[in-house]
Amino acid sequence: MQFQIENMKCGGCARSVTKAIHSVDVGAKVQADPEARQVAVSSDKPREAFLAALKDAGFPVSAA
Repeated sequence: MQFQIENMKCGGCARSVTKAIHSVDVGAKVQADPEARQVAVSSDKPREAFLAALKDAGFPVSAA
């Protein structure tokens, strides 16, 4: 699944986003691209669980 996160602008932000995703699914595969402000996640967990965790971490997902 793909997420567009407009306020993920640097490597530190990408690490925080990855940590938030792993709080939902420690085994999720995460590819964060701060330049494109996109995150690709491979997980069996529902998208909604990640949306909530990202919002709580201060990285709300943009409607795309």
